[in-house]
Amino acid sequence: MASVFTRRVIAYILDFFVVSAFMWIVSYLCYFLMNPYETFAVYQFFPIVLPILILVYFIVLEKSKGATVGKALMYLEVRSRNGARINWAQAIVRNLSKIYWVPVIFDWLIGKLLGAGNNRFLGSVTKTVVIDELR
Repeated sequence: MASVFTRRVIAYILDFFVVSAFMWIVSYLCYFLMNPYETFAVYQFFPIVLPILILVYFIVLEKSKGATVGKALMYLEVRSRNGARINWAQAIVRNLSKIYWVPVIFDWLIGKLLGAGNNRFLGSVTKTVVIDELR
């Protein structure tokens, strides 16, 4: 089986596709609500709607289920270091770097440079870990 880090990357890519599908649904609905004759008008709202959708997706699923769709498919789960489920504050802070997909790379790199292992910086700040459910 692949390492936890590799499975986390795959889970993140899977989550990208899930959020993209939601974004297409939201844009389709907005298209009809705004003006069906102005085809590209809905795209001006993407920079506002996309980060909100991303944050809601990651925060709500990690808080309520312990994993996003991608993490669940990769048998990974987010927990506090003490083994308990994460709280709302932990879920919000640990996912702030995912707002536009790219800052998560810097979050991981800073965590790596500060000696957090494969944990991201915001994961260390919130005292959360991603555990392997296969163990």
